[in-house]
Amino acid sequence: MKKILPLLLLINCQLSTVHCQTLTLDECIGKALEYNKSLSSAKIKLEQTTFDMKSYKANFYPQINLLAFDFYSTARGQFTIEGGHLPIYSLDASGKYVPNVTVHDDGSYTFNQYADFPSQSMKWKLKNIFVGSVSLMEPIYAGGKISTAYEMSKLGVNMAQENIRLTESEVVVKTYEAYYLAVKAKELGEVARSYMTLLDELKKNVEGAFRHGMSTRNDIMKVQVKQNEAKLSIQKADNAYQLALMNLCHIIGLPLISEVQVVTTEDAAAVSSQPAPLQMGVRPEHVILDNKTELARQNVKLTKSDYLPNVALGASYAYSNGGELAGKKLLDKGSASVGVVVKMPLDLFGGSTNKVRSAKAAYQIAQMEQQDLDEQMQLEWAKSKNLYDEAQTELSLCQTALEQAAENMRLSKQQYEVGFETLADYLETQAHWQQCSANLVNARCQLQLAYVQLKKASGTLLPTLNSQH
Repeated sequence: MKKILPLLLLINCQLSTVHCQTLTLDECIGKALEYNKSLSSAKIKLEQTTFDMKSYKANFYPQINLLAFDFYSTARGQFTIEGGHLPIYSLDASGKYVPNVTVHDDGSYTFNQYADFPSQSMKWKLKNIFVGSVSLMEPIYAGGKISTAYEMSKLGVNMAQENIRLTESEVVVKTYEAYYLAVKAKELGEVARSYMTLLDELKKNVEGAFRHGMSTRNDIMKVQVKQNEAKLSIQKADNAYQLALMNLCHIIGLPLISEVQVVTTEDAAAVSSQPAPLQMGVRPEHVILDNKTELARQNVKLTKSDYLPNVALGASYAYSNGGELAGKKLLDKGSASVGVVVKMPLDLFGGSTNKVRSAKAAYQIAQMEQQDLDEQMQLEWAKSKNLYDEAQTELSLCQTALEQAAENMRLSKQQYEVGFETLADYLETQAHWQQCSANLVNARCQLQLAYVQLKKASGTLLPTLNSQH
């Protein structure tokens, strides 16, 4: 039974390990880019601006409209043309046709010859009437409105594309931070466990010395105090690791209680050996600012176009059918028309001038904002470069400090075993080694984060990302 129980425990541990998914940094970045809602929204925004651009491009082509109108009415009526006498004309001596009448002195006249015109009664019905037409309108000149609106729509597409790149870089940095927060917590737990192993070994030695009368119970209590501190450090590191994994799962779109673990995919030394960007390149923010400024400049042209002449060519064809008059169809034929429309707004009260001035002021504001934000990005890059250099220096110092602390702990152990050094001094060297190990873990993770922040600030993060994914 004693042999079977450890075997069952080993099998249980192996089964739990199988279900635990190990994620690399690249896998987390890929999942985060697929899951992130802001990135999905930015891609939908790109589709929207692309559709808008195509709709503005359609304004260059003629607009064709079809019209069909059909209705039935029971309206009907009748009217009468009154009859009378119609004079008969005859040819006089001068060769002109004159009415054959006799004019009296009082101005009245008598028809010598005439023809009778009887009264006429006519009926009309509306019944079913159909009208169909096709019209075409081709803009010839619209003050530059159509071309300007199309150029502005293309700027919108470019801004949407760069917004995707900007969102991707933010997602990558956020994933880096979450991943290395988990890595740091995991390695700090390992450091705390290594420290606990040293204390456990020391406690066995002290208890053995106490049994032989070479040590006091006070020495055992000192080691136990350090052990309690190490247990608390292990618990804190484990809790921090679990929270960090939950945060990472939230970013990459996995359930918060997913069984995952992280591994260090890149050693800090490998990162420090990669060439750091020596100058700031073209960031997505730069392109977005350039497009915003150009958008404001194009808006000045668009505002001016509202007060310039507009010329358009129009043509149409219509067909009508329906109605009756005196028993015969009234409408049954088509007609065509063509014409030119010219519209010239008149600025009588300065409305157009003030609107153009307002658009120009907005353009100047956009230029100043672009200059200010460019300077802020330069400052951000300089700050990131300094933090990266400092992180490299800190890593080098922590590595040296850990080597010195390990050597000091080794010597202190030898001195304590031969009785030339007290237990308190030896415990102090162990605690110093544990602190230096924790500092090295922090320095490695900090270098990773400083490097990715520098890549983002220099505008070189996404090309590397695209080559990997």
